[in-house]
Amino acid sequence: MRNADNPFEPGAGTKPPELAGRELIIEDAVTSIARGSKGRPIRGQVFYGLRGVGKTVLLREVSEIAVQYGGIVADLETPEGKRLAQFLAPSMRQILIELSAAAKAKAMLKKAASALHSFASVFKVNIADIGIEVKDPGGVAGSGDLEKDVTDLMVTVANAAKEQNRLVLLALDEMQYMREEDLAALITAIHKINQNSLPLGVFGAGLPQLLGKAGKAKSYSERLFLFVEIGALNDDDATKAIRDPIIAANATIKSNALRYILDKSQGYPYFLQEWGYRTWNAATKSPIVQADAIAAEQSTIRSLDASFFRVRFDRLTPDEKNYLRAMAELGSGPYESGVVAKVLGKNATQTAAVRSRVIAKGMAYSVQYGIIDFSVPLFGEFMKRTMPDFKRKTSRKQKARAKNKRRE
Repeated sequence: MRNADNPFEPGAGTKPPELAGRELIIEDAVTSIARGSKGRPIRGQVFYGLRGVGKTVLLREVSEIAVQYGGIVADLETPEGKRLAQFLAPSMRQILIELSAAAKAKAMLKKAASALHSFASVFKVNIADIGIEVKDPGGVAGSGDLEKDVTDLMVTVANAAKEQNRLVLLALDEMQYMREEDLAALITAIHKINQNSLPLGVFGAGLPQLLGKAGKAKSYSERLFLFVEIGALNDDDATKAIRDPIIAANATIKSNALRYILDKSQGYPYFLQEWGYRTWNAATKSPIVQADAIAAEQSTIRSLDASFFRVRFDRLTPDEKNYLRAMAELGSGPYESGVVAKVLGKNATQTAAVRSRVIAKGMAYSVQYGIIDFSVPLFGEFMKRTMPDFKRKTSRKQKARAKNKRRE
């Protein structure tokens, strides 16, 4: 068995050799995009879940499907701290450039280009020349009202696409970073587009808090999008994700080795790829045995710690690290915010700000009011490995209560 023949592909957003357990999701996407290719409304999907479950992979798969149907695709990662106008305008520009290659003289295309220039001007977004003659848009997408202007711009672009029998798809990753008012504007635009039966759709992905955020932005968002929770694979699908690529590479794996990988990875797609990759490299011959999976454990953990976990850990302030370490101290989540605060020797009010920051950075999410959990699988174990000297703290009130109990 050569390392060069290793079939596994660990990486951020990298498509695995076997996209197991997501068949129905892809089937729904194909149906929606096929409708769009016939000029009908596209009901987009929004994938939400923890890090490492394959949301970005699915989003890229959807983009590929749209291209196969002749669609124009804008793949976007929502920038943390940036407004919708800042990343929407450049993507609309690229879409219009592609449309203009086939029909520069069409009136609807010129109207869309004018609307884009008006939008970019009012929201102070720099965009390069589109190569389409621009005339006064007559106020289209230039009112300064974000919700109205985003709607006007996207509807105008969608009409230009429909005139050329093309579908347009926006694939938005990391949507949890969008501000509520920006998300509301995007949802309003899609609502208008669907009402006018235009072939422009939005597919998105984000952390678990995205579901509640979208509902809060617009109560009807669940009727415009199909919200799909993406989680760990069940045993059958996780087995397929490991076993089938190995068989395709002309090797086999013993059931106890497979079981070991499934237990250690807990079925999370990214971890399955990492475990599969390291186990293949540890094996000297086929079949792969449990001893190979055990031998790969340390290198797998080192790799995850150095990349998947570390890149997120390094974005945290000392207070944020301590908060997450306190969560880890409590074992498996979810966690009551008040209990986490006690581990730090504080109360929930005193830790509210740092709690909000770790959620804003995508390291945790609010399961429900007063309940928090990690947004990165197995991150608690990483925190224990990285901060082994952490000790619970006791507040003055807690010390006083303990002292009174001893007296009693």
